[in-house]
Amino acid sequence: MNWIDNGSSIEIYPPMDFNFKECLVFLGRSEQEVLHQIRDGYFYKLIKIDGESVLLEIGETKDSIRVEFPSSSPDPGVRERAASYVWEYFDMNQELGSFYEMTDKDKVLQKIVQKYRGLRIICIPDLFEALTWAIIGQQINLAFAYTLKKRFVEHFGECLTFEGNTYWLFPEFETIAHIEIEDLRKLQFTSRKAEYITGVAKAMSSGQITKEALLQQDYQHVKKSLMAIRGVGAWTADYVMMKCLHHPAAFPIADVGLHQAIKHQLGLERKPTMEEIEEMSTNWAGWQAYATFYLWRSLYE
Repeated sequence: MNWIDNGSSIEIYPPMDFNFKECLVFLGRSEQEVLHQIRDGYFYKLIKIDGESVLLEIGETKDSIRVEFPSSSPDPGVRERAASYVWEYFDMNQELGSFYEMTDKDKVLQKIVQKYRGLRIICIPDLFEALTWAIIGQQINLAFAYTLKKRFVEHFGECLTFEGNTYWLFPEFETIAHIEIEDLRKLQFTSRKAEYITGVAKAMSSGQITKEALLQQDYQHVKKSLMAIRGVGAWTADYVMMKCLHHPAAFPIADVGLHQAIKHQLGLERKPTMEEIEEMSTNWAGWQAYATFYLWRSLYE
């Protein structure tokens, strides 16, 4: 991580291929997003460090990402953790050189990758949030998924109001482990999704699932561990591996948006079959997560 502590703010020096504006386009894709705000080219996010709610105002300078703390004066340890969070959130550890080399000759990806170059996978560092959001999104359209997430966050999460704006934290698994299925049913969750989400929260509360343990495992073991959780199928496991556990080879191949984007990029009459996607993605080996993310980005034209 390459950063400087200025005391009241921090400067983060991103890797070569990093385009903050492209990341903001992806982050601004839903009006219903409740976990961050974008205003005048600044990105606002509330995070929790050692029990303290810390509001981040993230903006771009000529050669750095500058993070201010508008609502508090955090101590040096908290500032370092904040820098580390931002570094992970924008997947800055990932060296994208060989991804760009591969896409130069790829008929599906070539144009969009040139167009959105510097876009990084926008991560979900919190494992409970990543799993819950993936479960919420199963078999419903994205707009309704955002509606459910908003209700869930505003019902069970904590918030901070500063200068007339309210910022929210995703609910903690300790809180959700103690609620009833009925509490989520009232928010229009199906019984099954309510069971899955409270089940994940209980498993995390008992220490049965931890991000630390998953990060120690290789791709196949992680996928197996995730799919052993009730409610987590292949798509959900790959989504979490891509967005939370930084596996560039994670590939949610059954994703509807992915199929739509490939159809559009290749000007096809119908969506490609799974076999066709497997065939065209052989070239993406090791970079399936980034290929998927860039294809998702192409849907927001």
